[in-house]
Amino acid sequence: MTSLDSTPQAVPDLPDATGTPAKQIPPAAVARLTIYLRALNTLLADGIERVSSESLAEASGVSSSTLRKDLSHVGSYGTRGVGYEVQYLSRHIAAALGLTHDWKVAIVGAGNLGKALARYGGFESRGFDVVAIFDADQMVVGNEVGWLRVSDVADLEAVLHRTGANMVVLALPASVAQDVCDRVVAAGVRSVLSFAPVMLQVPEGVNLRKVDMATELQILAYHAQRAQAPEQTA
Repeated sequence: MTSLDSTPQAVPDLPDATGTPAKQIPPAAVARLTIYLRALNTLLADGIERVSSESLAEASGVSSSTLRKDLSHVGSYGTRGVGYEVQYLSRHIAAALGLTHDWKVAIVGAGNLGKALARYGGFESRGFDVVAIFDADQMVVGNEVGWLRVSDVADLEAVLHRTGANMVVLALPASVAQDVCDRVVAAGVRSVLSFAPVMLQVPEGVNLRKVDMATELQILAYHAQRAQAPEQTA
């Protein structure tokens, strides 16, 4: 079973420019690469063509040495005194993260969370095309969410096949999440993102990522409490 929490997984071996498989990118570096990519895309939108490692590191909230080490996993394209070509580096990081593939996303669950995800405009700009949204509530089925029409979850397999969805987001209650996940996997989808408050089981070869907002808030509360606690004297 490949079951992942909110910690980013390592990017698998990718061929470099010579066709030789590159080293696997560590999970922590993968997370930072997504931040660099966001910063680079902001620079592109502002018409900036080159950026120094110091400026990119500052915009990403990391040290220059960490930035350079992370970029070494995808090939270092900086020139001393000149910096990085923003568009080229952005494209190369996107390719290393798999964002140049055609990712079609289906959302199961048309409640508040599912509808918010379906309407989020940032997915398309990052290479993700939301192609379907499902629900079991017949009062919801047929309603429009953004440009999508809510499909009946009873037709899950047929719609996944018709749309070519290769990623599924589960925005479901815990009581039904495992059954729906099993159906998604049986339909051939190998990438699942779950917001359900339950640990799901998937077979080997399926990538499952879990986003537990309650856990994240608990971690945040812990750090907030420590920050507010009076300093202890020796």
